Amino acid sequence: MNQDKIGKNTIINKLGMIEYQHAWDFQERLFKQLMDAKLAGEASPNYLIFCEHPHVYTLGKSGSENNLLINNRQLRQKNVSFIKTNRGGDITYHGPGQIVGYPILNLENFGLGIRDYVGLLEESIIKVLVDFGLKGERLPGATGVWLDPEIRGKARKICAIGVKASRYITMHGFAFNVNTDLNFFNYINPCGFTDKKVTSLQHELGQTMNFDMVQDKVLGKMTEVFGFTPG
Repeated sequence: MNQDKIGKNTIINKLGMIEYQHAWDFQERLFKQLMDAKLAGEASPNYLIFCEHPHVYTLGKSGSENNLLINNRQLRQKNVSFIKTNRGGDITYHGPGQIVGYPILNLENFGLGIRDYVGLLEESIIKVLVDFGLKGERLPGATGVWLDPEIRGKARKICAIGVKASRYITMHGFAFNVNTDLNFFNYINPCGFTDKKVTSLQHELGQTMNFDMVQDKVLGKMTEVFGFTPG
């Protein structure tokens, strides 16, 4: 079967709570599978991973360690890991109550370039927020989904995005704050910003959210936006 016949078939993997490094290793295996198939002219499905991570700060390849505001001893005291990654973007936090999505896609199957791909990730989360009565928006010059991005002192990010792509095959992805403990963002300059805040669904709506329900909404909106078909 030729690669173009596999189309938008996408296998969904819900991994639950998993260490960041273990999820990264899993991504790398799937990424290599897609790359090897593509170079051989063979078919391979796309993949979409959903998971949560224990407390961890991750730094993108172009990020600055100066945006981590605590030292190794304090990291150990707070039981937080620190990992340098090969994704784009700067520093961010992952932890319980946050939906992390890792699409491993051959963008040529979807007719997408990298910029359009990031835009569709943002659009998926924006559509989820509409269902909760929130207006998610983009901030020029920054990836992710924001609330009140143009209001000075009120701009706050609810979903961070950092991806890697090679030969139009993607990995890494997005982190959507649902019931996330926002205090952990106080120890970094999130995504390198010093003048903008971070928020969550729980914070905005004033109640703990049903995590699985929100995750299902994210999957539904991504399926709608990208046109995934079951792998």
